[in-house]
Amino acid sequence: MPIIDLLPSATDLISQTSALLVEGFRDCAPNAWPDRAAALEEVHESFAADRISRVMVNDSGQAQGWIGAIQQYSGHSWELHPLVVSPAYQRQGIGRILVADREAQVRQQGGITLYLGSDDEMGLTSLANVDLYPNPLEHLAQVQNLKGHPFSFYQKVGFAVVGVIPDANGWGKPDIFMAKRIAAR
Repeated sequence: MPIIDLLPSATDLISQTSALLVEGFRDCAPNAWPDRAAALEEVHESFAADRISRVMVNDSGQAQGWIGAIQQYSGHSWELHPLVVSPAYQRQGIGRILVADREAQVRQQGGITLYLGSDDEMGLTSLANVDLYPNPLEHLAQVQNLKGHPFSFYQKVGFAVVGVIPDANGWGKPDIFMAKRIAAR
């Protein structure tokens, strides 16, 4: 399946991509994009000059996955935001392929590091529903995936857990930060 730039003129793909966001985050982060309007706004924001927006399509031209990146830190680091794969196509390597494509795109732009935040709003890790203070890093060093949180996927594609913001999404709902060096020195 090819990966193509998602362009502002691709109205059908934009609609499909916004539907993917709502569907793909419904179970793990339902507040991220709770409806099509919020998801559509996110897709339109991905067309900014400091962003990269790519979509994987099947042979019929239907969106199967979408990945974006936002340039940060003078282009040295880029935030992977967002990544979504149609639930019907998950666990088939699409996410891994999209991340590899994103890494190549960011390297071409001179980026060194790709990073992301992976919220735990649904109690999927050992960091959720507990008070991480006074020593959040102690909890982070022992983080466990309890119910299929995406941070394990990111570890499999080479990202390291580098931090946590306790209560980022409300009490007991942290944001787990991960990063990966993508360019050689």
